[in-house]
Amino acid sequence: MPRRKTSEVDAYIAKSPKEAQGNLAKIRAAIRAAAPGATERTDYFQMPGYSYPGFDYDGMFAWFSFKKPYVRLHVRPPTIQEHKKELAGYPTTKAIVSFPMAEPMPVALVKRLVKGSLKAMKKKNRSK
Repeated sequence: MPRRKTSEVDAYIAKSPKEAQGNLAKIRAAIRAAAPGATERTDYFQMPGYSYPGFDYDGMFAWFSFKKPYVRLHVRPPTIQEHKKELAGYPTTKAIVSFPMAEPMPVALVKRLVKGSLKAMKKKNRSK
């Protein structure tokens, strides 16, 4: 993993409010655990994101961000819809789930969503 890109993600977390930094670090670790070997970068949407080469969207499949009062996980559609029951109680959009920063990060759920996003990316690319 290129050191420069990692330091950009470190900087993103460091510039976020102190009360969000712990959950941002946890969501980052969960994504890295669910997608070992993925490239960590900030050049796509100017937020921390993860990619594997050879797929559409420049291989991007997951991002995270902070928007008070939430730490947000961005994934590929239809991941949110496929996990609707597990996400009951969390604000969602078509591709974003928002976790309240004042609550513990649901690490296992984040990992399932990241794996679902990877699956959606690979499935879409197979259908081309």
